[in-house]
Amino acid sequence: MQLKQFLPYMLLFAAFSCKNSDLQTNPADSTAHIDGHPAWIMQGNIYEVNVRQYTKEGTFRAFAQHLDRLKEMEVQTLWFMPINPISKLERKGTLGSYYAVADYTAINPEYGNMEDWKELVRQAHEKGFKVMIDWVPNHTGADHYWLQKHPDFYVKDSTGKPVSQFDWTDTRKLNFANAELRDTMMAQMKFWVTETGIDGFRCDYAVGPSRQFWKECVKQLKAAKPDIFLLAETDSAWLHDMGFDATYAWPEFGMMKLIAAGKRKAAAFDSVLHFTDSVLPANALRLFFTSNHDENSWNKADYATMPGASHEPFMVLTQTMKRSIPLVYGGQEEPVLRAIPFFEKDSMGFGRYLRAPMYRQLLALRKNNPALAGNASFTKLVTDKPGEVYGYYRRAGDHLVWVLLNLSGTAQKVSMDRTGMSAIGAEGDYHLLGQNGTLKTIPASYDLKPWGWVVISK
Repeated sequence: MQLKQFLPYMLLFAAFSCKNSDLQTNPADSTAHIDGHPAWIMQGNIYEVNVRQYTKEGTFRAFAQHLDRLKEMEVQTLWFMPINPISKLERKGTLGSYYAVADYTAINPEYGNMEDWKELVRQAHEKGFKVMIDWVPNHTGADHYWLQKHPDFYVKDSTGKPVSQFDWTDTRKLNFANAELRDTMMAQMKFWVTETGIDGFRCDYAVGPSRQFWKECVKQLKAAKPDIFLLAETDSAWLHDMGFDATYAWPEFGMMKLIAAGKRKAAAFDSVLHFTDSVLPANALRLFFTSNHDENSWNKADYATMPGASHEPFMVLTQTMKRSIPLVYGGQEEPVLRAIPFFEKDSMGFGRYLRAPMYRQLLALRKNNPALAGNASFTKLVTDKPGEVYGYYRRAGDHLVWVLLNLSGTAQKVSMDRTGMSAIGAEGDYHLLGQNGTLKTIPASYDLKPWGWVVISK
């Protein structure tokens, strides 16, 4: 049996009621937590928005025209890349880097104004989205007003000159040993929560600020909004200890790229899972992705790192893997098959939405089936093709999602070891993603196309 790809229809998923109260999908209490995290993210997803490049206008108002389309695609959380003004001193390129912030409590005038932003947040919330913004706490742009008003906020060299972060010459590094800086940064983060109603932060280069800062900052943010979601751009475990909900699955992404390039076998993915399991807290969530703004602009993801059909099984993996919060970088649903410049204007261009049906099916399955919650169990499947095929199932109570991925460019006939298969459950109504009808039992073998995949849910 082979699974047809990119079917233009939606599979009708049953919206099962979860028997386990710890895995409820949409708790009525907005402050509810599951396994230490905001309940709303456990079966949620994140869609990254590059406002500058998303539309020809590059504005909040222009992006708002896509909200209904994204809602139909089952997007839950909108992550906006930095929306602050960009420094002009030593600016890179014509428009500068989003991550060279000139003022933390202002809006980049290219995108609109504060009222435009608040209206976008209002519309997004009205349609059921969550909204998070990108925050750059480690460094400012080279002409941020703090350099004149609060020079002690910065790290300086032996001559007393503020230093750049790494070779990012358009930035200036902040000094988190300064208590006034720490308090000011916390206050300005809380401004966006209390004044504009956002639901979370993605924190850029989160390992830069001190542990002392993050411990107090996270405490204050959660006091201001108990169900706030915090994502750290790092794979370092200590940010979880500070109270962050999720970190990046960089090791997993690195292995996916090696497998896609034929440099490692499918079974090698176990090694990174074992490693992250050994260093992360038991409740740690991970952001899984096949691309993001950095990987697209600098490293040719996903159009070259996972070209053509090879992207499909990894797309499934990021949506169904244990601990996962799946990310879609805006444009992947089109797909945009080129690098989007970082410092110049280059509108993505939408209209085909070739991957949108598949994303919609996967995101709907995650939303409706508690077996894909961040804390649902994970069991590896044993097959007779461990070098080519990677299989596993997720489970929560009576709910199940069973995944089989051909991570090779050749067709595979694969059989599963029946030992332990009884744990999956007795005969019932199993739904095959992308196809109508139901199965009464999970077959013991499958014929998989090159880079083919099968997802079965119960």
